[in-house]
Amino acid sequence: MGSFYVTTPIYYVNAEPHLGHAYTTIVGDALTRWHRLLGDDVTYLTGTDEHGLKIRQAADAAGTTPQEFCDRIAPAFQRAWERLDIANDDFIRTTEPRHHAAVRELLQRCYDAGDIELDTYSGKYCVACEEYYTDDELLDDGLCPIHKRPVDHFEEENYFFRLSRFQDRLLDWYAAHPGAIVPEFRANEALGLIRGGLRDFSVSRTSLDWGIPLPWDSDHVAYVWFDALTNYLSAVGFGDPAQDHTQRWPVDYHLIGKDIIRHHCVYWPAMLMSAGVELPKGWAVGGWLLVDGEKMAKSTGNVVNPLDLVDTVGVDGFRYYVLADTTYGSDGDFSYDGLVARYNADLANNLGNLMARVATVVAKKCDGVGPAPRADSPLADAAAAAVAGATTGWDAVSPSRALEATWGLIRATNAHLEANEPWKADPGAEVDAVMGDALEALRIIAVLTHPAVPGTAAQIWERLGMTGALDDQRIPDAVSWGGYPGGTDIVKGDPLFPRIAS
Repeated sequence: MGSFYVTTPIYYVNAEPHLGHAYTTIVGDALTRWHRLLGDDVTYLTGTDEHGLKIRQAADAAGTTPQEFCDRIAPAFQRAWERLDIANDDFIRTTEPRHHAAVRELLQRCYDAGDIELDTYSGKYCVACEEYYTDDELLDDGLCPIHKRPVDHFEEENYFFRLSRFQDRLLDWYAAHPGAIVPEFRANEALGLIRGGLRDFSVSRTSLDWGIPLPWDSDHVAYVWFDALTNYLSAVGFGDPAQDHTQRWPVDYHLIGKDIIRHHCVYWPAMLMSAGVELPKGWAVGGWLLVDGEKMAKSTGNVVNPLDLVDTVGVDGFRYYVLADTTYGSDGDFSYDGLVARYNADLANNLGNLMARVATVVAKKCDGVGPAPRADSPLADAAAAAVAGATTGWDAVSPSRALEATWGLIRATNAHLEANEPWKADPGAEVDAVMGDALEALRIIAVLTHPAVPGTAAQIWERLGMTGALDDQRIPDAVSWGGYPGGTDIVKGDPLFPRIAS
């Protein structure tokens, strides 16, 4: 047991939540639910990024002030996370006073260290990325490599963070902390960016007033990365003399998308080094959920609203799909047909069918009362393997791997029933033995599936007649074989996952 702090990126409020936002947020939620089962003192942070040029442009287009625009869009993210059963502990908005204080503190520390200096920038800039590009980084036709649209030319006196000074220090730190970035191939990308040479980046604007004024020069407002990245510190009290941010910091994992590796794994640790703040323990870098081979973006018109999918497969059906269907770190390709196929195969036919058939047989052969499991059950080894595999998967921030291990126990239990066919046998000790084993497997399955499908797991727990809240169970005791006591009323209930016609 210990503390566990994990963050998602903060999401821009220039558009409402889409599937990509939901993906990272669900991964974070499942990971933190697992750590709560381990007994860790968890802090799960998400939030919204509300400053910068594109927010100002979006507000102007909507005919509102930037603050009014943010106040209208930010709650849409909070409502979406409530609908998706996201158990975040905090929601940070970069327009909050606590965030302003933290940004000013971090900027001042870096300035005092001599790593922020006044200079003039002239070059090409993508508003959507909030990033400068050199000609050789752009596509052949001069388009942004991420958003595939024209970049703007900017020339302005800015303050710059001297990132170029940190190449060796960053390489030395990563060499001393192998495994800080998972999966490993994403770590290699970050190291490649550092070895390729680092250029200083702008930390301020004078042409924009929608931001946080620099503490030593109020004519400049903080530019995106010093503003946005500092949210991870703002939420744990950095910049507030009355709080000790080190009670939560350093963060265990920043969950990020592959498109922001440079900012999180190069800029951010250098900024922290300059400010004398301990670096994160880890980053978990996810790929993109593509639609027709393209990254979801408002500009391409392929944005998928996650709440529309919930109407089709339910909250847990959707959560399971995004966690199980794509290996975290790699790109996935979303399709409606794939969603329904995964739902029917894994949830309706496997997990849902297992609960239904066990409850049906117990009702018919055991008078509705669950028999106790055998200590030497043939399912005990399958349960131990599932627990070990799930533990390895969650520890590696690999939800698909954790769930594949968990579904191994579901398949083994279904196979155990098929092999013994208790529905054909007369009531008695033999049936009791088979059904007691299946009920114990279901109890362990409820615990192991809780991070991914918390509502369904709670239903299984209740239908088994287990006392106490599933949230309050603690691993390893809760997943040790023999925890089902027997003698409880088993409830069949409605189908957990009604099959969807494809």
